[in-house]
Amino acid sequence: MAVILETSLGDIFLDLYVDKCPKTCENFLKLCKIKYYNNVIFHNVQKDFIAQTGDPDGSGRGGSSIWGIMYGEQARFFDDEISKKIKHSKRGTVAMANTGGSNTNGSQFYITLGDDLTSLDEKYTIFGELPDGEDGEEALKKINAAFCDNNDKPIQNIRIRHTVVIDDPFPDPPMLKEHIPDRSPEAKPDKHDVDRIADYENALSRDEGKTDEQIDEELKAATAKSQAEVLTMIGDLPHAEVTPDDTDLFVCKLNPVTTSEDLETVFSQFGEIVSCEVVKDWKTGDSLQYAFIEFEEREACERAYFKMDNALIDDRRIHVDFSQSVSKKWSAWKKGDRRKQTGFAGNAVPRRQKREDRKDDSGGKGHRTRERNDGGGGRRSRREDGRRDSDRDNRDHRRERERERGGREDRRERRRDGEGRRREHSRDRDSRKRRRGGRDDGRSSRDRRRRGDRDRD
Repeated sequence: MAVILETSLGDIFLDLYVDKCPKTCENFLKLCKIKYYNNVIFHNVQKDFIAQTGDPDGSGRGGSSIWGIMYGEQARFFDDEISKKIKHSKRGTVAMANTGGSNTNGSQFYITLGDDLTSLDEKYTIFGELPDGEDGEEALKKINAAFCDNNDKPIQNIRIRHTVVIDDPFPDPPMLKEHIPDRSPEAKPDKHDVDRIADYENALSRDEGKTDEQIDEELKAATAKSQAEVLTMIGDLPHAEVTPDDTDLFVCKLNPVTTSEDLETVFSQFGEIVSCEVVKDWKTGDSLQYAFIEFEEREACERAYFKMDNALIDDRRIHVDFSQSVSKKWSAWKKGDRRKQTGFAGNAVPRRQKREDRKDDSGGKGHRTRERNDGGGGRRSRREDGRRDSDRDNRDHRRERERERGGREDRRERRRDGEGRRREHSRDRDSRKRRRGGRDDGRSSRDRRRRGDRDRD
């Protein structure tokens, strides 16, 4: 017995082949001595095959030998000590894991979880084993039963919490002392506990005393948060906590003939409407049969939701729900428009607070009335501006289509004109040839008569 690995699932006792693989055993013992393996996770666990660890990064590509730590990057790896006589014949065999091919031994090693793994023989340096009858068998069974993801990484982290060197026959190098800590590093959460269950947590205790509905709700909330964080990382959301306004409604299953003005007329009975827009196809201008309606007050939005769901508009049963879209907020955030960033911009002022500030400054409602009459940006003017922008966009699309259609007609007309000119030119050329041929025949006949007259004279 030479080393004890104290893991989160139990202690593992290891005997090292110091005579058969001296350099590999020296590297392993010195790394244990400087507490290099403390708090390192098992990043690769394959059932009935191997459990791999020894990489402080947890990626499977890191780690360094004791000589790389003392002398630098050029001494990061050392050569293999493969023996044909030592095989992966039983569970608990300990061997070095190459980082990038042969002779790339660093700090990573693995422990076999099955017997007679002949596919690994003569490829990796075997430098130890689990002694028969030791308590480490129970720890290996727990590691072998761990749940893993598609990359063979355990769902709940398995760590080497501490290493104890029982026997070290190799003298310490002169530079090793400066790397030996005064005390063992304390275990604390790190980056590996972010997307995994921590090794000190009891995964089953989370659900104790909870109903199935509560567990499902927590799972859905965690999934939604994870998806929002992914969208934040790829740039589709400003941050994961962004939420839609509680004054917006989503209306679908509309009749294609229903316009924004029609919807605004119907829904305005529940309260003041800030904006109402039927979404249209940008190319054809046809209705996509759904719309977004923004109310001034939350209560008006709720009344419209309860009253208008499944209502009949233009011979269609519409469906009304609270909007889950944050596209307007996202567009405002990208453009830097702080007025529309209510809900997720840190320096944005809520709309209701702005109205109260205007009332306080003006002393009542007169200021709002004058502002609306003067066209200075009241709700009615904002709706009109939105309609004008929408109409302007539709006109631009129609003009673009007309220009494209006109361009095609012009090309067809030019093609027809060119073909007509070519046909006319061909007819003129043929007529000139015919006329020229007739003149040539007349001259030749006159010449023959003249020559005949000379001959008779």
